[in-house]
Amino acid sequence: MIAEPSLRPIGGLETFKMEWYRVVGKARETPDTFTIRMKARGNGEIAFEPGQFNMLYAYGVGEVPISISGAPFNGQLIEHTVRAVGPVTKALASARIGSNLGLRGPFGKGWPLKEAEGQDVVIVGGGIGLAPLRPAIQQIIRKRERYGKFYILYGARTPSDLLYKRDLQNWRGRLDTQLLVTVDKGDEKWRGYIGVVTTLFRHIKLEPNNTYAYVCGPEIMMKFTVQELKNQGLPDDRIFISMERNMKCGVGICGHCQFGPFFICKDGPVFSYSEVSNIFGRREV
Repeated sequence: MIAEPSLRPIGGLETFKMEWYRVVGKARETPDTFTIRMKARGNGEIAFEPGQFNMLYAYGVGEVPISISGAPFNGQLIEHTVRAVGPVTKALASARIGSNLGLRGPFGKGWPLKEAEGQDVVIVGGGIGLAPLRPAIQQIIRKRERYGKFYILYGARTPSDLLYKRDLQNWRGRLDTQLLVTVDKGDEKWRGYIGVVTTLFRHIKLEPNNTYAYVCGPEIMMKFTVQELKNQGLPDDRIFISMERNMKCGVGICGHCQFGPFFICKDGPVFSYSEVSNIFGRREV
């Protein structure tokens, strides 16, 4: 029997103190990717910023950084989308309803949603990179009147690799949101766009000085997306990317996630492109 410490709202000063959360729901997104819904067992609501991450712990296996993928207004519930690729993520993905997972966080810097109020927003996601963008999408839709035009561009390798299919259907049905989805390779049932996500830019028209861009996905995808945004005239300080590199402690002490002069877990994971333009895409940093 695991001795469970008394719970507190996530965050606070004791950043190395882990809390136990109960798994109350799990949805299979793709063959190897699951969204896990957990519930705090204290009384306070869970507070976090879209774009932040938590350290999730599977008992006896280890912990890994996982972006928060659920809405920031779910009270005592919190969601993480996990791709089962290693021992810890496989243990997390196999957690049963009613079991407990450890959690530290939230950590890092999120998407600048407040700064984007009154502006247009374009969100570009690639593969599982939609997960840390999803809370931002949900927040913008919830406070839709505060923003201008809203574009969501999403790409995946195949139709079976698309995340949040129900969300995609709901977002597509909104008159105040333009969602475009593409895949690298379709199947016999696919009737959408085929190609990399940057090919979707031809279908929208951005106003560069009135637009914020939030981008997350594989680094090569982000590199070409940033270039496309710059080609359309967006200034570097209006382009934001989310980086994921070997985070371990969550508070910038261990040094595993050093990225040039930054520690991704503490100074990021969200950066404006103006902060990292001289080192982004370089393997040696």
